[in-house]
Amino acid sequence: MATQPILIQTIKHPPSSIQGVGRRPDAKNYNSSTIAVDRIESLQKYQNDLKANQMNTNKKLRWGILGAARINERLMPAIIEAENAQLVAIASRRPGAAAQTLAQYAPQQQQVRTYDTLEALLDDPEIDAVYLPLANHQHAEWTLRAIEQGKHVLCEKPMALTVADIDAIEAAARWHKVSVMEGFMYRFHPQHARVRELIDSGIIGEVRSVRSSFSFMMRPARIYRLAESVENGGGAMWDIGCYAIHSARMFFDEAPVAVTAIAKYIDSGADAATSGIIDFGDGKYAHFDFSFERARRCEYEIIGTQGGIKCHNVWSMPGDVPVISWWTEDGGNVEERLSPANHFCLEIEHFSDCILNGNAPALTLNDAKANCQIIVAALQSAASGQRIKLV
Repeated sequence: MATQPILIQTIKHPPSSIQGVGRRPDAKNYNSSTIAVDRIESLQKYQNDLKANQMNTNKKLRWGILGAARINERLMPAIIEAENAQLVAIASRRPGAAAQTLAQYAPQQQQVRTYDTLEALLDDPEIDAVYLPLANHQHAEWTLRAIEQGKHVLCEKPMALTVADIDAIEAAARWHKVSVMEGFMYRFHPQHARVRELIDSGIIGEVRSVRSSFSFMMRPARIYRLAESVENGGGAMWDIGCYAIHSARMFFDEAPVAVTAIAKYIDSGADAATSGIIDFGDGKYAHFDFSFERARRCEYEIIGTQGGIKCHNVWSMPGDVPVISWWTEDGGNVEERLSPANHFCLEIEHFSDCILNGNAPALTLNDAKANCQIIVAALQSAASGQRIKLV
């Protein structure tokens, strides 16, 4: 099981109790003497609930990996580490690639089967669920194929390039009685639950804007991400823009009404950088920005009527110390450091627990459709120079 975090807090300037616009009627007065206790109690409940669920069954969900992509460096060890999961097989269409990937990332797992066709893995009756990290334009097709074989599917983001494809996935999953979830691993890191906890406390008032920024300099080994046009799932939007838009949406309760975006395109038709605004109405906006031409950045910042919160490292790796900072209009200035957590393993444990215990995944297909709708609208806006209405 993945290690659960214990929070360490550094208080630069303790906040006084917060009153005013956007504060929940049942919210406590969060000051330096109460906030650490409340947080620890919440995390202890989270950890106890997870342990209780896992104690209710000795079963393990049997996993297959459909593709030898580089993300297996993270996901393969996560499946092996998860207490309620078992890695059974990995497949690739490139001869020998599955065996090579297994030897590279999990050399001790000699019992894991390797296949040189994707169909062979889907035909394996000893596999309950598949993780699907194929090329973006192949996600919908192979998710549907896996569903037709009665497999549950954790599909790497983006689930599909059109909302219509996700509708088809939803219908097929319902017919075959399987579960499907889009693979946004970051959402399972406890730091984001902590951010939500702060917002729900009312300490920054009503959320009015969110800014998300994701970028890294493109390396030669990753240049394939720019080989296809945006219509075929290539470019920054379908790669890291999914995260920027997903995290920007996370803290608004309202449905978006419009999207505006601009982009830099290269000869292949892929976007190398895109920026834009999601309009949630009533002056509430989410600003997203991502690029393959800038130094590494993976953060979001939330501004409310009485303060703000920043998540400094959304892609927090297992050995990283996550940092959340927040401030208030009355002079509060707080930095919180969390213990490391493996969001890949937490994602696998969550999906496995849902299947084994008959629960619905936290990331729904409606969420996948909502994210896809905004991505498609942003691409339309960038191509046309127009504001695209969503409602």
